[in-house]
Amino acid sequence: MIAAGGALLVGGIVVGSSILGGAGMPGSGDALGPPVFVDEAASAGIDHRYDGEFTYFVGGGVSVLDCDADGRPDLYMAGGAEPATLYRNVSEVGGELAFEAVPSPATDLDAVTGAYPLDVDADGLPDLAVMRRGENVLLRGTGDCAFERANERWGFEGGNAWSTAFSATWEDETTFPTLAVGNYLVLEGDEPTRDYRCDDNMLFRPDESTYAEPIPLSPSWCTLSLLFSDWDRSGRRDLRVSNDRHYYTAGEEQLWRMEPAGAPRLWTHGEGWQQLRVFGMGIASRDLTGDGYPEVYLTSQADNKLQTLADGPTRPAYVDIAIDRGATAHEPYVGDLEMRSTAWHAEFADVNNDGFADLFVAKGNVEAQADYAMRDPSNLLIGQADGTFVEGGEDAGIVSYARARGGAVVDLNLDGLLDLVVVNRRENVGIWRNAGAGSAEAPAAMGTWLAVRPQQEGANRDAIGAWIEVRADGRTSLVELTVGGGHVSGELGWTHFGLGTADEAEVRITWPDGTVGEWQRADANEFVIVDRTTGALETWQPEASG
Repeated sequence: MIAAGGALLVGGIVVGSSILGGAGMPGSGDALGPPVFVDEAASAGIDHRYDGEFTYFVGGGVSVLDCDADGRPDLYMAGGAEPATLYRNVSEVGGELAFEAVPSPATDLDAVTGAYPLDVDADGLPDLAVMRRGENVLLRGTGDCAFERANERWGFEGGNAWSTAFSATWEDETTFPTLAVGNYLVLEGDEPTRDYRCDDNMLFRPDESTYAEPIPLSPSWCTLSLLFSDWDRSGRRDLRVSNDRHYYTAGEEQLWRMEPAGAPRLWTHGEGWQQLRVFGMGIASRDLTGDGYPEVYLTSQADNKLQTLADGPTRPAYVDIAIDRGATAHEPYVGDLEMRSTAWHAEFADVNNDGFADLFVAKGNVEAQADYAMRDPSNLLIGQADGTFVEGGEDAGIVSYARARGGAVVDLNLDGLLDLVVVNRRENVGIWRNAGAGSAEAPAAMGTWLAVRPQQEGANRDAIGAWIEVRADGRTSLVELTVGGGHVSGELGWTHFGLGTADEAEVRITWPDGTVGEWQRADANEFVIVDRTTGALETWQPEASG
């Protein structure tokens, strides 16, 4: 529907229509440069690496969740051939980053490729969906960073596949979420005649508070990332699938149409879906153009894509704007120059709080592929006012030649500056504290910010599938709450917005069932909880650690 002035009306939201605009609607304010990141891997108290041979060349994710209800993001890290580890965040507000390991047989699982947090049973405690080379495990949170195995309790069939992707959504009024598990290879026989075949992905739909027999999503083409997203703002959340073309000949990227009352089916070429073949490793999603629909970033080897809808929401036809936007990131900016890069986790986030979305891309050679860069640092692409991106990794101080895999851009010490966590293959994790415009000894703010967390009663307490709008400083930013995407890495908690120079903002939630809330005023530099039942916007304040 078209509103006055040629803008697009989406779910009651009037948004701009140009695909050449910046992040959110055009407005006042200048884009800022990259912040200063301080390497605190040695001092943060984390000693963890993702290790193993061929079956752990992919994977290596991190799950970010608040497992002890203190507001601080805790970390659960995949270990591959080594045990996964849960780390409690004990950082002081605004201080150096600090973590303590929380050992437990429930979480110290082997063969873990990654994990995603979500509240499966709506008890207010985050749970974990743990992907493994072998049986996948749902872990039920019991409080104070304790977990218990819940496969039998919830009727979840963990299987025995090589699982490398996950996403979740709530369909209609279901009590439990629908889960999608992405699987990689089936290895049959021994070298040199071994057969490599792509395993079927699986869809788990709930029957009240337990899961029914999983539904194969066939054909499957060696999946490394999944994302449920309401790409057309219809209220239906379809499943985006990114596949590794190393191991298929007839496959392509996929989009499954998810009708709650019917079987899933693939969108066809005749309906607008266009064949795309990449070495698909990660998915990131964010409305960058201000048209109300999310753009999609796909990581690959030397061929990263940034897709936008070509014809609006009438059909899933996408065009690539990565070159125009400066987001290809196909070669290293330092290191092995002019060689091809290998990209894994991708995530949009405003690291300098100027109101324009930035893009982090984790990079690292698969193992020792001679045709691809070995010294291949991760990218920090800084969003500009005209919608383009400029490389800022070197100026930010995050250059590392470790082989990165999963990651997270998250405010670990609750100071309003987004920090960076990267899981590395065969090396300790990377941890960088964001010091803004300052230094390690004297961090300094760049722009202002707001952290938002919607909540509702009953199922889907964290309002997965909601859309958060924040308008400030002449711009409107729009973020869809999802579980999935990235490279076997996910986050549950505060959603961060940079506000530029604004000292206040307005917040509105479009809830998962399509109900549009009221605009509510919030002061800048605050954590706010939007409660659906009361309609109130409540300010939250962190307490001292411990």
